[in-house]
Formats: sequence, structure tokens, C-alpha cells
Amino acid sequence: DIGRPGMPILPDPRRIDDADYLIMESTYGDRTHEAGGDALKMLERTAAETWKQGGKLIIPAFSVGRTQEVVYRLNVLAEDGRLPPIKVFVDSPLAVCVTDVFRTHVECFDEEMVDRILNEADQDPLKFDNLHYVRRVEHSKALNSLQEPCVIVSASGMCEAGRILHHLKNNISDSRNTILFTGYQAPHTLGRRILDGNKVARIFGEEHVVRARVLKLESSSGHADQPELLKWAVQSNAGRTIRKVALVHTEMEPAEVFRKLLLAAGLPEVIIPDRSDRMDLV
Repeated sequence: DIGRPGMPILPDPRRIDDADYLIMESTYGDRTHEAGGDALKMLERTAAETWKQGGKLIIPAFSVGRTQEVVYRLNVLAEDGRLPPIKVFVDSPLAVCVTDVFRTHVECFDEEMVDRILNEADQDPLKFDNLHYVRRVEHSKALNSLQEPCVIVSASGMCEAGRILHHLKNNISDSRNTILFTGYQAPHTLGRRILDGNKVARIFGEEHVVRARVLKLESSSGHADQPELLKWAVQSNAGRTIRKVALVHTEMEPAEVFRKLLLAAGLPEVIIPDRSDRMDLV
């Protein structure tokens, strides 16, 4: 559902009720996402605080899906008069192109987003005053010398490549700035190291002291949380035909927590495959 941040897209359990095996993610098998309204309030508060102290709000975001969710939320705040007069830059050529694709497929929008379109003067939930989409390299470089408060949404989401690295390099050591993560940060990525509280970030071979405030917008993830995952697994096993469940796309701690929940819910065998493990599906 486009326009409802954080809503996972899960297969219909009715289509797999005669399956023998389930291979499912458990990225957030140990937690429950915040409500979308809470995320909106956090974004509002963070933008206002950054504006007040004259800093930059740097938001690493995946180009496909996550950037559009962030822009949509900022649009809601702007249209409702809850966003300070701060410039917002989407600095990712891929994200800009993907946003254009989103706009051409209104039939995929959910009811909330359609209502937003019908009630806005510009009828565009991905556009508002002070929002700028950046394509050209020289325009991206100009953001480095911008002396006024702003919001910069840039890829890659885990800070491993792309223009976000330049924005981190130029802003991570300024205590007026805020780095707001909007999605899962895999182990050993730069984003994960920063989120985990490392005091020094190595960017382009140089070490930069982390003085910027680091926050995470929990409920913006596109991955299902524990209750959603558990509900789906139980419904999938309604016919009691599931013989084995394999938990993938996860870390060990959330996988172990979720494994115990699945076993308690009646799933007969739940494994956490290691690297190179094989699972016979026939």
C-alpha cells in the first residue's frame, strides 16, 4: 500500500494453506513497530528542533519506497502547517525517477493517500512548498556549502554508497545537525556503526568524529513486525500442513525470540539456517 508508511506486503495466507515449508523473514521478530502517527510526531519534532538550532537534518533513505514514504510524511506536515519553513532536498537521481513512477500509478495508492490528493490544493502528496528534487551533481555539491537549516533525504539507506556519504562527511561532526535513520541497518554497514553509537565514522578513508545527534524513526520500516509476522505464520498453518519453518533475513537475537513464539503457537519445527545450509523442499 503506497501512502501508508510501514505497512508490510505479505503473501495471502490462503494461497499457501497446503504448503509443507515456510521460508520467512524475521527481521523484526522481537519487536513491535510504533504507530504511524507516532512516527509523524517524531519527524515533526525532529525537524522543528533541527530548524531551531540552525542545523541540517540528514535522512539516509532507500531510493525505492522509503524516500517516497518520508516525502509523503513531510508533505502531510507541510500541508497541515506543522513543518517549519525549512527547505527539503531529495538528493538521489534514482529516488527522483522512482517518485515520478509513483505519481503515474495513482491506482496503487491506498485510501489515505487518495484522500490526501483530493483535499490538497496541488493534488500531489509528493510535492509541497520548499521541497526540491535534486538530479544534477553540481546542485548536490552546492548543498555542502548551504549555510541555512535544511532537510536532506539521500541514498543509500545504509550509508554504504551514493550521495549520502558526502552529506555525512560534511555534516556528521556538527552538533547542530541530526542524522535520522528510517530503515533497518545491516551489521557492518556504516549506517549500523553510526546507529550503534560509534564515536568515529570512517568515510572515504577519513575518520570523522560523530557529534551530530543520531536518531531512528522506528515505524517507517517496510518489514512486518512481530505481531504481523506471527499472525501470518499462524494463518498459513491453519490447515496444520506446515512441517518446517526457516527464518531468514534476520539477526540471531530476533530470530531466536521469534522461533520460540512460533513453536509456542504450534508450528512443529523452526530452524535458523546458517550460511551455506541447505533445506530440501521436496
